[in-house]
Amino acid sequence: MLHLAISTIPAVGDWHAAFRLGLAAILGGAIGVERELRDREAGIRTHLLVSLGSALFTLVSAYGFHEFLASGDAVVRADPTRIAAQIVTGIGFLGAGAIIREGLSVRGLTTAATLWVVAAIGMACGAGWYGPALVTTLFTILALGPLRIAAYKWMGRFKPEENRLVVELKEGQPVGPFLALLDDIQHFELTEELDRRVLQLELTRIDEDLVSKLSDLDYVIGVRWRR
Repeated sequence: MLHLAISTIPAVGDWHAAFRLGLAAILGGAIGVERELRDREAGIRTHLLVSLGSALFTLVSAYGFHEFLASGDAVVRADPTRIAAQIVTGIGFLGAGAIIREGLSVRGLTTAATLWVVAAIGMACGAGWYGPALVTTLFTILALGPLRIAAYKWMGRFKPEENRLVVELKEGQPVGPFLALLDDIQHFELTEELDRRVLQLELTRIDEDLVSKLSDLDYVIGVRWRR
């Protein structure tokens, strides 16, 4: 009876495990190529390593303790997902490191999302779920490439026409002198942050000359223009 129980414990051979790790590295690296071409914070190596590491964690969690589980006078029961489950939590810290705030802009959200996805792809490869791993890779590459181009090209037609200006001023900078430089202000909002003041304005007309003029002011940290 003990021998029968031991024989039913799932196991994976070295070559099969190597195949799963290799596939995880290839799929993760494929997604990293697009990030690398766009000079993002995390490129081929980072995505490849995240996917590869996730696959190995999954293999270790599911199959790494086969001899321990089958040793002794009885078969030890354990949750095969106990280690792999921690990947979902741990990858969040790595993704957060890819997000960078530069003035009014926030960069790295897409890169953080791709790291999260390649971790899932690596886990799928480690678990032997090849079909979903391949499909997810294809959809991810589609979202990063053709879908991104289509979004900029087509979705812009449906965005509301607004002359909106967002300006960051140095901390403590009076707003009056800045507003005096603008004509036809329809609406504005002032928000105080830790080290800056953020003005959101809607103007009747905004052009590149005005934006360039405002950007050159000593007390202006950043300008964002939406039209």
